[in-house]
Amino acid sequence: MDRQTFLNSFQLSLSKGYSTKVSARVAHIQNQELREAGVLIGLVERNQELNVILTARAKHLKHHPGQISFPGGKREHHDRTIIDTAIRETEEEIGIFADQIEIVGTLPTLKTISRFSVTPVVGFISNAYTPLIDSNEVDSLFEVPLSFLLDSENLKSDQFFVNNQFHEVSAIPYQQHFIWGVTAQIIQAVQRQISFVTR
Repeated sequence: MDRQTFLNSFQLSLSKGYSTKVSARVAHIQNQELREAGVLIGLVERNQELNVILTARAKHLKHHPGQISFPGGKREHHDRTIIDTAIRETEEEIGIFADQIEIVGTLPTLKTISRFSVTPVVGFISNAYTPLIDSNEVDSLFEVPLSFLLDSENLKSDQFFVNNQFHEVSAIPYQQHFIWGVTAQIIQAVQRQISFVTR
């Protein structure tokens, strides 16, 4: 899928949001308990095909060490908007600056079990970017073809028994990486929004 096809389908489609199972798992969390966060779904066009930038979080981090994620983080008081948050965090984590990012829009906010309200921000990134990784936060950066992430056949579902009940967890294996949790939920929301293009 190229840039223009994605842009047309993303802007013309109504958001389908997140799966009801995801929503049910966090229904007990009150909105006033949530902290705002923003992540960037960075799309890079190479040879008329889009890739998505993902990072592997540093293994020494207290929260979600080693997990695959979009660049992003919690909103700070000086961020004017949640889009500013996503851009600032991208600059800090992987050294891609605002002048290399063209914002397309946002997905609905996602409430997480860790009590964040996460807004995924979608943007195109210059394919001439040179990453500058902050090793305090990120171990590595890699790109995944958008076509791979949009293929629902690549989205697996597993059940885990935690606190006396089963929880369904979505995951996308890619090469040596295992994409799951909030990142997989956001990717699934993108799938749902523009699925008609890939049918």
